[in-house]
Amino acid sequence: MFRTKYRYLLILLLATYSLVNILFVVGDRLFDFTVPVPVLFGLLLVVVLGIWELNRLIDHHLDTLYQRFAGKIHPLIVLFILSQLNAMIAAAVALAASYLVLGRELTWNAAHYTLVVAFGFRVNLFLNCVNAIWYFVDRYRVAELRAEQFEKDSIEAQFEALRNQINPHFLFNCLNALSNLVYKDADTSARFIAQLSNVYRYLLYSQERKIVSLQAEIDFIDSYLFLLKIRFGDNLSIVKRIATDVYKFHIAPATLQMLIENAIKHNIVSGKAPLRINITAVDGSISVSNNLQEKHIKEPSARVGLKNIQKRYEFLSGKPVEIKKTDNEFIVTVPLVEVDPS
Repeated sequence: MFRTKYRYLLILLLATYSLVNILFVVGDRLFDFTVPVPVLFGLLLVVVLGIWELNRLIDHHLDTLYQRFAGKIHPLIVLFILSQLNAMIAAAVALAASYLVLGRELTWNAAHYTLVVAFGFRVNLFLNCVNAIWYFVDRYRVAELRAEQFEKDSIEAQFEALRNQINPHFLFNCLNALSNLVYKDADTSARFIAQLSNVYRYLLYSQERKIVSLQAEIDFIDSYLFLLKIRFGDNLSIVKRIATDVYKFHIAPATLQMLIENAIKHNIVSGKAPLRINITAVDGSISVSNNLQEKHIKEPSARVGLKNIQKRYEFLSGKPVEIKKTDNEFIVTVPLVEVDPS
């Protein structure tokens, strides 16, 4: 609030209101002598202006001050405590200026200073109350915007996941693998159909959800990996290392599928250059890594998969998605989400 572009108009209005209020209550004898109305208005204006501008200066550096207090005190409390000093400074300056304008000697008068600083404290309390309302309304507005943006990003991410799976190309690959398999191994063909059904069922189940349990995501990935192994055989190696204590966490649906699909899409998968994917979950995070053997001819990509994952987790956990690329490996580490059981 203190940084609003209309602050000088608001300062003038507040000083005018204060003048009218004082004239109505005590007239022009604020002190033990008559104070001309223009001088009285000037005194009030200097107090309000001084408090506002000094508070604006503190507000500008509030984040730095908050960090110095190690985040233990709310920034509004820090601002209010420091603003009380601002009120005392503004009152002293305004009183001294009034003495000079009236041609009075600059001597310390505790009674006069007490009256002016009491007015300053009331103005400061009023401004801090308005600023607190402004602060929380702004936080609420930002939270609403973030929620709307998350919904948009979530829909885009779900669409990306479904497009990677439920599209003609994916279905063609599955049916092609099944047609080659059905005459060779009826039992494996039946398992293939069952796992394909599990994949579709999970995607339809999770498309309206922001998070799912890690256990549900891993069960889905097991079905998905079965389809990939039938398609790529020994050309694709996938190893899961999941610590038992991480199953209490949750994850955005189809996150692992998107990361695995991303690895297959951008890397060579062949007998001469098998792709090795590792899924590792420990200490509240899960990583998908693969050996780096990028395709020379890049497939068309909308480049939204990783970005959507990053944005979703920024909203869900406030922790970043870490992406690391070395000469030999590509690693994406996703923070898992802990849900309060209450």
